[in-house]
Amino acid sequence: MKTTEATGADGGDAFRRDLLAVLPHLRAFARGLCGRPDFADDLVQETAIKAWSARDRFMPGSNMRAWTFAILRNHYLSELRRNRHQAEYDPDSAERLLVMDADQEAPLHLSDMELALRKLSPERREALMLIGAGGFTYEEAAKICGCAVGTMKSRVARARDQLAHLLDPEGDTIGSERQQA
Repeated sequence: MKTTEATGADGGDAFRRDLLAVLPHLRAFARGLCGRPDFADDLVQETAIKAWSARDRFMPGSNMRAWTFAILRNHYLSELRRNRHQAEYDPDSAERLLVMDADQEAPLHLSDMELALRKLSPERREALMLIGAGGFTYEEAAKICGCAVGTMKSRVARARDQLAHLLDPEGDTIGSERQQA
């Protein structure tokens, strides 16, 4: 049964407005998950389409961000499973590699933080993105990921420790002390 608030003239506009407001957050989360702007944009677009198609199942008054983040996460995991055995070929990238001059002094395209995030396990990176960048509570993030709150807290703590060690391997951080213990 469709609710007037979710699908009626006023409710449809409210749903559209709320969906548009969450898109930048979805994009940041998607970029954190996959690390590729083009793939992140595809994930966000597919998430918006799926959310719009399922708008009659959205409960008005519930958390739009959590709902759409769960859709994005599930779609991302499905894409990973589907493309696990496929290698990507980008003709433009291949062409650039073939004609690229040797330039060892070229600046890095990724910051140290982005590189360190890429080294985290997918579960830890996802947890850190949801809690740190997404602003979700541990309870909300655990619900999105389908795990216990304690598991989410553990993933975030371990991700923070690992990031601290990756960003300052010689520093005296609490995380590096914990990892050595």
